[in-house]
Amino acid sequence: MRFGLFVPQGWRHDLVGIDPADHWTTMLDLARYADAGPYESIWVYDHFHTVPVPSDEATHEAWSLMAAYGAATTRVRLGQMCSCMGYRNPAYLAKVAATIDVISGGRVEMGIGGGWYEHEWRAYGYGFPSAGERLGQLDEGVQIMRRLWTEGKATFAGKHYQVDGAISRPLPLQDGGIPLWIAGGGEKKTLRTAAKYASYTNFVGDTEGFRHKSSVLEAHCKDVGTDYGKIVRSANYNVVIGETEKDVQDRLAWIRSHYEPLLPADVLEGAYQNFASGPLVGTPEQIIPKLKELEGLGMTYAITYFAEAAYDRSGIELFTSKVVPELS
Repeated sequence: MRFGLFVPQGWRHDLVGIDPADHWTTMLDLARYADAGPYESIWVYDHFHTVPVPSDEATHEAWSLMAAYGAATTRVRLGQMCSCMGYRNPAYLAKVAATIDVISGGRVEMGIGGGWYEHEWRAYGYGFPSAGERLGQLDEGVQIMRRLWTEGKATFAGKHYQVDGAISRPLPLQDGGIPLWIAGGGEKKTLRTAAKYASYTNFVGDTEGFRHKSSVLEAHCKDVGTDYGKIVRSANYNVVIGETEKDVQDRLAWIRSHYEPLLPADVLEGAYQNFASGPLVGTPEQIIPKLKELEGLGMTYAITYFAEAAYDRSGIELFTSKVVPELS
């Protein structure tokens, strides 16, 4: 199994209390920790406003961070989970990503999806197109990006996007262009787009959900003539880990206390349960069998998130030393 690590950027209220002048140092230190191994990749979210409610807390912009990490690290691959197609013209985004691929020596991953955060869309003046329109943008956008990355030029007349002789030079350093991660589990459109274009997918990570989405993806692959076995299936996980059951409960208590002053009471419980009810909550001895079961279903790339990462690295270090070696 391969492992990635989310670096806190503020989106999930995970830099609260740290002086903004120290945000970059905090993020960079964690990125370099991952760069030293054994994590294959580091990840950020492509969002502008915090969740689960918008607030005045900082949220650092994803592709700016990609460029900075590309220059400041040497080994880890660089991903976004996931870029929202509607936030940037796809030809422009392809150009940005290709430039960062050169800066990083060929380490960029392109996580891409249709987008969902309505408040954010409207606040930034993008409107909020229907789900069908957003997924139509996704399908057309990845076609444009693939052409620019492989041919260096694209002309495309679609319903949502039109480019006429767009040039993207230099090409990415990676043969065949930047790998596409199509994120989301929409069964009619998103997974079909993934079947057509993706090197990686990223959808729900619990056992039953992962099994079902995988079967839907496989059916789309058969329909469009893609080799299902060549698509790497990944999932994102909130990790709450401790040496003992008491340590796990203490970690969960910290998560609740961290969010309590930041969220309305009617939102707090759902946010807390998002951490407490996940499959990777427990001691290393409890988490390892869960990951092995998921690996048996074809989940071979786990992208991990630790709520406390900016303040306390002990959970990451425990996962790194006790869990990762059992699955790598």
